Amino acid sequence: MAAAARTLFGDRLDLAAAYAELLATDGVVRGLIGPRETPRLWDRHLLNCAAVAERIPEGAEVLDVGSGAGLPGLVLAIARPDLTVTLVEPLARRTSFLTEAVDELGLGGTVRVFRGRAEEAASGSAPLHADVVTARAVAPLDRLAAWCLPLAVPGGRLVALKGATAAEEVAEHAAAVAALGGGEPAVQRCGVGVIDPPTTVVEVVRERVVAPARAATARKSRGGRARRR
Repeated sequence: MAAAARTLFGDRLDLAAAYAELLATDGVVRGLIGPRETPRLWDRHLLNCAAVAERIPEGAEVLDVGSGAGLPGLVLAIARPDLTVTLVEPLARRTSFLTEAVDELGLGGTVRVFRGRAEEAASGSAPLHADVVTARAVAPLDRLAAWCLPLAVPGGRLVALKGATAAEEVAEHAAAVAALGGGEPAVQRCGVGVIDPPTTVVEVVRERVVAPARAATARKSRGGRARRR
């Protein structure tokens, strides 16, 4: 793990270690990380998220939906100081932790915290948009596409961290993703040769803009109204 951490974080490894300490202390106390997760913070969480950086272009703007304790958004901001990252999270206790973590880690110049749902971030007088929208363990691919694709600029991408069932999700939800303006979902593996197992992600390019009413119809066609985050 030490070699992988050095490869993925480079000269910002100390900053990653400081974030890991925050997760293992305040993150556990506030219920953002389970106590049983602390021994595997590096392999299961930090390295798993940092590997995704290889799928993000230089200088990109990133929105991390359902950021929780900052995974993967804060990890990407640490590993890639060229990125501008917005952490989107609706729960107050989580946004408080994220805001404090950003301040303590000195990331205020490149990271900001938005308290609200993905739908709220995409609407209003100043909607948020980004080149890349990330999400980890948030929802099935059809719901993720409904929440996240409106946040991506045309030609931008949803990069969703998934597990071993990624291919099955793609097969099940490809039609719903297309109805929401997304291209064909593609399964990618990140960190091959660096971490074992590699991180599995599903990428979807926002190929066209779908009107809100049409997007709502696409959601209903999946068998009922999707639960809002």
